[in-house]
Amino acid sequence: MSDDAHALYAAIRELEAKGQARVIVFGATSLEIDLLPPLYETLRGIGRAERLDVVVFGRGGSVNAARRIALLLHEFTDRLRFIVPHYCESAATLMVLAAQQIVAGPLAIFSPTDPHLTSAEGGRDGSPSALSSQDIRLFRQMSQDWFGMDEEQTQQRALPLLCESIFPTTLTSLYRCTREVQSISNELLGLHMPDDAAARRSNIADTLLFDFHSHTYALTRDDLARIGLPVVRDADIEAVAWDIACHLRARIGAESRQSLEGDWYDAMLVTRDGGTRRRRSREAIGSVWETVETR
Repeated sequence: MSDDAHALYAAIRELEAKGQARVIVFGATSLEIDLLPPLYETLRGIGRAERLDVVVFGRGGSVNAARRIALLLHEFTDRLRFIVPHYCESAATLMVLAAQQIVAGPLAIFSPTDPHLTSAEGGRDGSPSALSSQDIRLFRQMSQDWFGMDEEQTQQRALPLLCESIFPTTLTSLYRCTREVQSISNELLGLHMPDDAAARRSNIADTLLFDFHSHTYALTRDDLARIGLPVVRDADIEAVAWDIACHLRARIGAESRQSLEGDWYDAMLVTRDGGTRRRRSREAIGSVWETVETR
């Protein structure tokens, strides 16, 4: 076993001793439905655990993948805790709403959950390459604040103006995506928040959707705690988790390639017993899952 691999497995065992829980290291540049089979096999290898700690390192992805990953993790434990040393953005932020507890380090980065639609033609004629639901939702308010249009004017003119530039069904798609994120957020929060906390769940979901200035707004652990999520600090766990994050950052993502033509890894699942990672190639359409060395 290389020194780096030895350090990773040693960190996992240290976390298990400190937290009295089984640990999974879960790193992915993008949350995707295709991650479910290897995650399922990893969880089967562990078996049902009373307590499960997931060290997460994620930059976003599909909201439906975030939902299914969170639900699958809950199938294998009575108490799910996410440990976030660094990146946990967008869909990954949505995923951690399912946790009974979130241990977030000082460099943990979360983000708002407002959905985006990407355009294949965007950017070529000066139009944006992606539209946020918030860009559309705040158009009327912007018209009033910046250009002095009154309420009656904006009600009469906002929608026609938008439809001149954006196909109407695209607006509907953004509306549906927003409703979807609201629904998923409430569902995942409901896994650990009681039924009588419905208003609180909705407030958390809507705050992450609507209350921040951009999709890339870097939310801290204190921001998440303020809106009502179960965020805690644990200096011992945070220190070990940061070492794991450094390991992942150097090994997954296109920037970890040795050259522009080289292969790279975009996902990694590791427990104390071994692991697997997904290799991508510029010359191949598909991907290959490979075993992470254990000896």
